[in-house]
Amino acid sequence: MSSKIPCKERWYDDFSVGESFLLGSVEMVEDEMITFATQFDPQRFHIDAEAAAETIYGGLIASGCHTMSLMMRLSVEGFLGESCVGSAGLKELLFPAPVYAGDILTLRIEILDMRVSGSRPNLGFIEIKNEMVKQNGDLGLQTQGTMLIARKDPSA
Repeated sequence: MSSKIPCKERWYDDFSVGESFLLGSVEMVEDEMITFATQFDPQRFHIDAEAAAETIYGGLIASGCHTMSLMMRLSVEGFLGESCVGSAGLKELLFPAPVYAGDILTLRIEILDMRVSGSRPNLGFIEIKNEMVKQNGDLGLQTQGTMLIARKDPSA
């Protein structure tokens, strides 16, 4: 059974394995895609529409780093509250389908596993799967990582 506590107000012990959340959407805007890629990932299929049309993608696509940044923003806005201490890293990063201007991506997070820290009982590790789901159901991005979440009552 899911808790009625909003994600951002939860502590480690308020989450449950198997829970999933839809946490907002973002529309990919061509000008923003080009601006981001020009600064951080200036490959031709990210910054030049004519050149991108000649690639396997058939048009301009978003940088995976841009998509990850938007995933992080949605995560901070809807999931990560004051109990979040940080990330222990990613063990999976996939770009299953290209992301185009006009695509609407929705963040879905699923709790895969949980464990209390052996060395710091006031913290827990939460394994999560993040998916940026396109409006047609395709995945534009999938990650699996570990978040460090504080426990409200470490003696529990």
